[in-house]
Amino acid sequence: MCTHADHTIHRARHHFGWDNAIAPVMHVEPGARLTFECLDAAGGHFTPQSTVADIATLASETINPVTGPVFVEGAEPGDALKVTIEAFEPSGFGWTANIPGFGLLADQFPDPALHLWRYDVTAREPALFGAHARVPLKPFAGTIGVAPAAPGQHSVVPPRRVGGNLDIRDLAAGTTLYLPVEVAGALFSIGDTHAAQGDGEVCGTAIESPMTVALTLDLVKQAGLSAPRFTTPGPVTRHLDGAGYEATTGVGPDLYRGARAALAGMIDLIVREHGLAPVDAYMLCSVCGDLRISEIVDAPNWVVAFYFPRAVFA
Repeated sequence: MCTHADHTIHRARHHFGWDNAIAPVMHVEPGARLTFECLDAAGGHFTPQSTVADIATLASETINPVTGPVFVEGAEPGDALKVTIEAFEPSGFGWTANIPGFGLLADQFPDPALHLWRYDVTAREPALFGAHARVPLKPFAGTIGVAPAAPGQHSVVPPRRVGGNLDIRDLAAGTTLYLPVEVAGALFSIGDTHAAQGDGEVCGTAIESPMTVALTLDLVKQAGLSAPRFTTPGPVTRHLDGAGYEATTGVGPDLYRGARAALAGMIDLIVREHGLAPVDAYMLCSVCGDLRISEIVDAPNWVVAFYFPRAVFA
């Protein structure tokens, strides 16, 4: 649970895009423990009553709202902002969508699809996907970062050297993240919280879910950090490892094409063995399957593998 914070930043104090001219919602001293109320990637557009038709009315300019920014006293360019992620308080509601034109296989899945999730916020039991699939949960923040030095507003969609839409599922409770500071005060924001995601987020969405995040902000002076780095408290896939994996591969001279081939092979396997519709298999891969570079040294061909946890269908 997210308790005993020095300050709470409420969900109404959010913004879209990165801009160092946005006025901070709060000034804090290094070492401050904060609670952030985070919206999901669609900013509350989807509800438990939503249908696939609601995808068409999702406004691209209001996706990935982030709560903040927070000014950390003493933060200067060249420092690193140390973000100790402590706890997540999930909402119990989430959504996953295939949005036309978005995702690793967008050309193969041109039609919209939407899956709504309900999950137990106390026991953190796996979330049900249809009658047979159960997805283990691992809450984290998909978008977490500080303001860039370049003036003007910058899209929140691509990740940056100062963080942003990193979509790294291991930025979970217990992880410490270090972000390069480019402007005075750092101007930290966070949002786009997920209940579960596979490495790659292949259809473009995870289990998108609003939740509250507790964390501590501190400074490492003159860290000389060129890009985000993080430290995890222990194993990162224990919630998925218990029953092993099915894996498919893509082999060739292009990593992007290899990733597409490995994913397409897994979708075919899930459809054949478990009877899911192809688009449902695609979305399921996005929330719990992992793309991995297995080999990138044996020219001229590289190997990309897609790992799908067998525990989901156990």
